[in-house]
Amino acid sequence: MKILFISNGHGEDLNAGLIIDALQRRSPEFELFALPLVGEGKAYQNRGISIIAPTQPLPSGGIIYTGFLTWWRDIVGGLVGLTIKQIKALLKQKHQFDLIVAIGDIVPLAFARLSGKPYLSFLVANSSYYEGRLSLPFTVTWCLKSRHCLGAIAKDNFTAQDLSQRGINIRWLGYPIMDALQPTGQQLRRDSKTLIALLPGSRVPEAVHNLAQLLPLCGAIAQEKAVDFWAALVPAVTVEHLQNLAREHGWQYHGDRLEKDNCTIHCSWDQFADILHQADLVLGMAGTAVEQAVGLGKPVLQIPGHGPQFTYGFAEAQMRLLGCSVTTVGKNPQEANLISQASQKALAILADQHYQQRCRHNGQERIGSPGGSLAIANHIAATAKTLADKG
Repeated sequence: MKILFISNGHGEDLNAGLIIDALQRRSPEFELFALPLVGEGKAYQNRGISIIAPTQPLPSGGIIYTGFLTWWRDIVGGLVGLTIKQIKALLKQKHQFDLIVAIGDIVPLAFARLSGKPYLSFLVANSSYYEGRLSLPFTVTWCLKSRHCLGAIAKDNFTAQDLSQRGINIRWLGYPIMDALQPTGQQLRRDSKTLIALLPGSRVPEAVHNLAQLLPLCGAIAQEKAVDFWAALVPAVTVEHLQNLAREHGWQYHGDRLEKDNCTIHCSWDQFADILHQADLVLGMAGTAVEQAVGLGKPVLQIPGHGPQFTYGFAEAQMRLLGCSVTTVGKNPQEANLISQASQKALAILADQHYQQRCRHNGQERIGSPGGSLAIANHIAATAKTLADKG
């Protein structure tokens, strides 16, 4: 059996990669292929999965719904030409695939439908938590109710229940991103009882800009309370970025940490799970990483960025998706007193034990426990076996 994974974004690729890990462990006989529609598909490359079509980083990183300007930058950046090449590659090679797994929103789902091959859909980008009742575009419903669609998978149980009541063949099997958080057990360096994690995002240069916005917030918190700050960075955020950041904002960079006055921010590229597990509070300007933090029961404080992804609109949507665990201060990154208000809110959260307990319960409800990767892999394998039995 040959299975093609189609995904469209960093978080979607991460989910696909984790499912692939579980699928290869339980069913090594399957041949797996990938079609990442956004970015270079590093989650697939790192696993040695063959990519069947051209890839290209785009300015938005796949986050085009944040506004017309972002969408237009992608158009200018080659989106149309890239999409045409990807469609041609899919149509040319579709006959070799027995099953397609579409991970993301309408775009990978439409690609799967266009192929005319049997497919499963993992609706990573859709949740009924956003509005209380998921309003599916006609195109999504059309794809999900196609005879080629063998079923859909929701990212949370609330969404699965909502869509099931409307005749969609959908189930909830867990959220794979929680399987990427196995801590090493290494204790992070701590000089105080409180550890705050910084999640500036995964797309450069936006992640660097977000980190720049978090620097004065960390400084303001450190003036009021002894805190250890740990920034979880992606490899694309380089030492040179940090050196430039320190120089431009009046900080010092010493190998693995940023320092100013009595504030030290430790910078790490390979301790993401350890940082999240040991954090008492998360300062988040990210998407999937914030969801993972919430799943671990951590309170998250957000301030709006300049985008293209992490704007106030994105932050506000995250609050609706993730519930009481996430608080956003301010609506504009240049808002007066933003840093002062955010630092006071951070200190209030750290002092509120009752709220922290609510975050732990909320994380289980909204995101769930580890195990989603294997559950979805089992479902894919069972679906593939049924197809094989039918001949």
